[in-house]
Amino acid sequence: MVKIGFIVEGHCEKAVLGSDAFQDYLSKTGILNVHDIQNAKGKSNLLNDTSKSLAQIIRDKGAQHILVLRDLDDLPNAETAKNEVIKADDISVCVAIRELEAWFLADSATISTIFKTSFFCEFPEHESDPLETLNKLSRQFRQGRGIDDKRKFTNLMLAHGFTIQQAARHPNCPSAAYFLSTLQTLASAN
Repeated sequence: MVKIGFIVEGHCEKAVLGSDAFQDYLSKTGILNVHDIQNAKGKSNLLNDTSKSLAQIIRDKGAQHILVLRDLDDLPNAETAKNEVIKADDISVCVAIRELEAWFLADSATISTIFKTSFFCEFPEHESDPLETLNKLSRQFRQGRGIDDKRKFTNLMLAHGFTIQQAARHPNCPSAAYFLSTLQTLASAN
């Protein structure tokens, strides 16, 4: 098994990567997550001493590779986003296009279950504000209740079966597929 550690930009990414479903996926892929998912607490901390310290904690736990997950947000492309993250030979960076919530939109089955309606977002990564799209859906299908807390909504998605694998199966969510293929590449290199 290859030993990997993770650094993420926020609480929601930490919840998704720390979920039982994702940890099971890692195990089946031949990956051992050596430490708790490290939350940089903001993308600005992915390029400073905070992320260097988090990377060293992961290395000290025996990681052979570190994978960083961050959102693209309003940056022009994934390369620009990757350049805003610490660099080292053992660090790979994956960028959720626009943001993690686009991956939620790509998981039609879970969204359909939560909102009790048939749902399909044709281009989840083209949504300018995926969280706002989810918020509108929530108000529409949950008696006017919007999303007042991203973390609670992330936990709701996880509780109803969200997985990155389901998002990656969407024909127009290549950043989720890229994330998983990066993991598979790291696993097969060992």
